[in-house]
Amino acid sequence: MVMVFDAFDRFVKRIRAASGMTDVFEVRGFRVVVQNSRPDIETEAVVRRLDDALALIERHEPWRLAHLRRDLSKFLVVRYPCRGAYIPGERTCITELTFLARTDITAAPVASSIVHEGMHARVDNMGVRPESRNSAREERICRRAELDFGQSLPPELGAPVVERATWSLSLDDQDVAPVIDWAEARRRQNAVDDAATGHSR
Repeated sequence: MVMVFDAFDRFVKRIRAASGMTDVFEVRGFRVVVQNSRPDIETEAVVRRLDDALALIERHEPWRLAHLRRDLSKFLVVRYPCRGAYIPGERTCITELTFLARTDITAAPVASSIVHEGMHARVDNMGVRPESRNSAREERICRRAELDFGQSLPPELGAPVVERATWSLSLDDQDVAPVIDWAEARRRQNAVDDAATGHSR
């Protein structure tokens, strides 16, 4: 997902203001900023999962990791209402905190999400102007990259990636690139976090 609208910018600023401690790591040559607002999640665990995901990309599509190194300035690991996003003005790939913390999935879906956001970064760094972008077309480019990546993996790793990308590519324009209500997304995220940590707002 790539967002260039003011509502998204305000949303990111609120996330950062509400986040907990900020830690900075280097993972496979990338600067990784972790803002862990969840005391029940171990920062080192999410950094290890990010490393696992980047290792998969490096092993199976090394040319794609080279593109990421050129196109991104950093990764931001933060609580967020979807798996990932790309922030054009900062050349930053958001990889969502609780998504990285999941133990019921392999590193392949995480790597696939990074591949997706990396394609947004590639389009951005090619100089395509925001006002000339077709969101649905760009999302399909990113989903095709996910599909290609999934097909490059061993079948047991790639199957969920291929399934999700194939399903996404079958959606119409409105569903493949939906408009997000960021206020509602924030409310739902807060409810999940409160339930997980036993807090209330």
